[in-house]
Amino acid sequence: MFRTGLAALIGAATIALPALAQTIPPGPRIAITAVTQPLPTQPQFVLVDQRILRDGLRERSGGRIEVTLASHAERNLAGNEIVRLVRAGQAEIGAGTLSTLSGDVPILDGVDLAGLAPDIGLAHRIADAMLPAANRDLERFGVRIMAMYPFPAQVLFCRAPFTTLADLRGRRIRTFGNSLVDYYTALGAQPTSIGFPEVYSALERGVVDCAITGTGSGVAARWPEVSTHISDLPVSWAVAAYIVNLQWFNRLEPPVRALIESTFQQVSEAQWQLGADATRDGIDCAIGNREACRIHTLATRSMTEVRATDADKAETRRIFEQVVLPGFVRRCGARCGEIYNQVIAPISGVRFGG
Repeated sequence: MFRTGLAALIGAATIALPALAQTIPPGPRIAITAVTQPLPTQPQFVLVDQRILRDGLRERSGGRIEVTLASHAERNLAGNEIVRLVRAGQAEIGAGTLSTLSGDVPILDGVDLAGLAPDIGLAHRIADAMLPAANRDLERFGVRIMAMYPFPAQVLFCRAPFTTLADLRGRRIRTFGNSLVDYYTALGAQPTSIGFPEVYSALERGVVDCAITGTGSGVAARWPEVSTHISDLPVSWAVAAYIVNLQWFNRLEPPVRALIESTFQQVSEAQWQLGADATRDGIDCAIGNREACRIHTLATRSMTEVRATDADKAETRRIFEQVVLPGFVRRCGARCGEIYNQVIAPISGVRFGG
């Protein structure tokens, strides 16, 4: 069962499909391979990619476009291969988190730095503003972003109580991406790199004390069974992107390109709505709030929600400004600092270099 906002959005998209089928003239079948979300069970895959990207394109094209859709897990991918996969033409469309893809294109990491966007509305504005700059770098690889989107807020799950960020000093915390490492190091914690599938057992055995992931992702992976406290402080949003092979895309008939672009607009709107709805839903499912748990599955063992204090929010902003942002520019180069100041600083209110 979906929350009202997402259900209405997907419903509206579905209602609009038949009317747009006439925009594609008759012609040969167009086969598209798309490799998108990490797992086939994720709401982002089931509710959005299957319904709008796969089924929607088939219906709106009058059956001409046939999308073969798969997750990273089904293709045995880690996620960091997506740019190369699409560039090589092994898939026409791919999707992955920007922090993962930034190994090939460092500027992508700047869209979703730890502490940059305290709310999803700000994250959305930053992603939209950074799209042209990101595509300038990606097009050198023969690919282009069609849409950016978030996962639920990335928050902390811990196996022992905590009440403020100061309590995390000395704890071993599973992180991913360079900016999260910088953030938790600045708090005096010990960042540890562990693959998502191994986190459950790492928490269970005490290899790590805490781990960060999306609110709903942690619930779906049954982390409430091996952790007791969940933070409501969004550290980042795991912003991701759909990319296409540029050579393939440019060869398509103009009406087909227009249809794919409008479909990705619907996909983007649905994913941002889902990111907003799923953030609180994941926490409610984790803490045993049955009435509000509508997207994910209710945890079998209820967790305690740790609400961020004003001091925690202020400390997160300080760490972003003094540690995370300089760390990003140091890794990415002076040009990235200039792009940040031109594009993101007017939105975030924080300039690089003071």
